[in-house]
Amino acid sequence: MIEQEFVIKNKLGLHAKPANEFVKRMSKYKSSIKIFKGDEVADARSILELLILAVACGEKIKVIVDGEDEQQVIQEIKDLIENKFYTEPI
Repeated sequence: MIEQEFVIKNKLGLHAKPANEFVKRMSKYKSSIKIFKGDEVADARSILELLILAVACGEKIKVIVDGEDEQQVIQEIKDLIENKFYTEPI
């Protein structure tokens, strides 16, 4: 199991377009992927759950990944966040 915190960097936060990209990429993995914002939790494969978290720019999320491909998942999440979910200029 891997637990890591990230700060959302894109200016509109985890809104529909980046959430869709996130879900699309996380759906290919076998590991359990949970996203936490404070006491709230979302399954990384559910766009509705991610949108309900309403993560804004500058907010921290905690990611807990558990499974056989957890290293790849964490690396992909890091890449997505660093590149602002590929939805705006870096």
